[in-house]
Amino acid sequence: MFFRKRDKHVKPEGQAFWVRLRTDRSGEVVRLRISRTSEISPTQGGYYVRKVVIAPESLDRAVLEIWFDRRLRPLKKVVEGGELIPIEEWE
Repeated sequence: MFFRKRDKHVKPEGQAFWVRLRTDRSGEVVRLRISRTSEISPTQGGYYVRKVVIAPESLDRAVLEIWFDRRLRPLKKVVEGGELIPIEEWE
């Protein structure tokens, strides 16, 4: 049996996924909760979420997009205006 390695940026927890990103302009870290039931949309062959993020202190803007397979495993992640922070670096 083959086991798929866990994603290094997207942490599943209950009915949600947790992600942290750092904005490009100010470097502010934003914690994001993505609901499996209300924010992720079905697509042909999987699922997709697009989330516009406004950092609460600096008001920096970033856009996060994640594509998932049919089992809700992240396949591709894109951040415009920021970068994802690996789970191992979360405090």
